[in-house]
Order: sequence, then C-alpha cells, then structure tokens
Amino acid sequence: MGAGKSTIGRMLASKLGFDFVDTDQVIEQRTGANIPWIFDVEGEVGFRDREQAVLAELVLLDNTVIATGGGIVEREDNRKLLQSLNEVIYLTASIDQLVARTSKDKKRPLLQVPDPKAKIIELLARRDPLYRAVASMTLISDGLSPKIVAQKIVDTYPL
Repeated sequence: MGAGKSTIGRMLASKLGFDFVDTDQVIEQRTGANIPWIFDVEGEVGFRDREQAVLAELVLLDNTVIATGGGIVEREDNRKLLQSLNEVIYLTASIDQLVARTSKDKKRPLLQVPDPKAKIIELLARRDPLYRAVASMTLISDGLSPKIVAQKIVDTYPL
C-alpha cells in the first residue's frame, strides 16, 4: 500500500500503448461499493475472494498492465496466477515513505488502526517475501517520481 502501483501502472500502460486495469477499481465497479464498505460487510475474506476472481479474469488479457491490491500475494492461487504473466513488477518503498503516502487515506481498511505504521511493518514483513518470490523485477520507488519509475520499467523490459 502506497508504493505507487496504480499511478505508475497507468503511466507504464500509456508508455507501452497498453490498456490499464486496477483490480480494486474493477471490484468497486462490479459491486457498486467501495473497498472499505466491502471490508465492513463481507470482511477481508469476502474481499479477497472477489479479488481472486477478478485476477483470474485479468491475467487472460493481452497488452494490459494490471495493478493489484497489496494483499493479493497472500493467497497461493493468486501467486500462481501472477507467475503466469510475462512480467511481474514489485513496487515497494521504505516504511517511512509508505506511512507518509498512506497517512491521510481513509480508503485503506487495513490501516484504520491506532498504529498504522506498525500495521504497515507487519504487512510488509508478511508480503515482501511473497512478492519477491513472484516478481521478475523489484523497484524501490523512494525519492523517484512515478514517471521515472515507469521509464525504468520500460528501459528494463522494452517491448
């Protein structure tokens, strides 16, 4: 959360002439509800079920950059789906950057806790090894504009 997946994904898709899809946006469009509401009503498991179903459809698309929710790698089936893609870019940032980027965002249900920094540390400790296991490239976005990060990806994977 807060690494820049959606912003950088949009820029990357534009540079490549690809379509862009964000799993969270697809879920919101299909349900007519925002992610916090889904978490409130269905819990995290309900949201993750929806997320998995959407990912299973999106990996079948060609010429598409897919931005996923941060927790998508916590399910083994999702990791297998991600590994079926040509490239998986893991965007990350320092704890301080992630805290700064998410501190005022009320649309992140998992961070609506008394100590969001501790929650970010906990989530990153669990998710980082999973992302590194499926990623073909890891990029740290600290101090870099989204435009520069997108260009680094294009320079690494010219299509």
